[in-house]
Amino acid sequence: MIYLLYLVVAALVTFMSIKASEYVDMLDKTTSLSGAFLGGILLSAVTSLPELFTSISSTLLLDQPGLCIGNILGSNIFNYAMLSFFILTAVVKFAKCDLSKIHFIVAVSVISMGGLILCNKYGFLAFDIGNVSVTSILIILLYVLTVWVMYKRGGTSEGSDDDENPVTLTIKQIITRFTIVSVGIVVFSVILTYITDELSVRLNLGKTVAGSLFLGVATSLPETASTFTLFKIKNYDIAVGNIVGSCLFNFTILSVADFFYRGGGIYNIADASTMNLIIFASVASVLAAILMKFRNKATAVICPVGIIACYIAFLAL
Repeated sequence: MIYLLYLVVAALVTFMSIKASEYVDMLDKTTSLSGAFLGGILLSAVTSLPELFTSISSTLLLDQPGLCIGNILGSNIFNYAMLSFFILTAVVKFAKCDLSKIHFIVAVSVISMGGLILCNKYGFLAFDIGNVSVTSILIILLYVLTVWVMYKRGGTSEGSDDDENPVTLTIKQIITRFTIVSVGIVVFSVILTYITDELSVRLNLGKTVAGSLFLGVATSLPETASTFTLFKIKNYDIAVGNIVGSCLFNFTILSVADFFYRGGGIYNIADASTMNLIIFASVASVLAAILMKFRNKATAVICPVGIIACYIAFLAL
């Protein structure tokens, strides 16, 4: 019964995420906000809300920080692997599409945040200011700086027109419906936390493994569904912005969880599976940044294949 419940709740999250991506595409066509900004900030924040609420639930309600960090890192590497899969299905079109240069800056920030966690692991940033790790503070500052750069360098555009899919809703209607599905994504994602915790017990899985597999994949369903929809309508700019922006936002979730958690340091990484996850997620992040910077037919094949290989390698180990 619990497996069926997991699938039903995941399906509801997927459906609402598809609708959210459609509404953001409408905003791209009816407002002056750029696709990079809409995908990197608005859509990525909404599709990352499951990670936010499930991670807070994992630490505060379930007292499972391992589940939290496995969820975040597992979601990031899954997001990149999923984006890579969609890129491989549309290599030629993706290599020729017009992507904002801001995506590379965001990808570099994602790499930097992963580096901060590694520095904490090896003692370079393993100290607190008050009850909050300095690593969390630096991650938040880097996120704010990146968002500011995104707005300054790619916040607005002339909007886009698509005669094949005309927008029939008003901006107010779009925002209202977008808000409704966003709330739905949050509610059902919190339910996934408890289902995943029960699954980890029944299958005798470690909290980090359960977080990176069941919870990491489940809470990445919004990114998966929205990216599929955006690739289908050929809005690659928002699709890429959604993924790299989600990975960026996910790291700030660790900072929020660290702020509320009082059971010890959330970055205390002891098990080998978590270290493997950090290593492979870091390599995947570097490959994604290379793809954003040097996009052509060669990198559109080599980098996605490498990212998918990193995810498979983590699962194998």
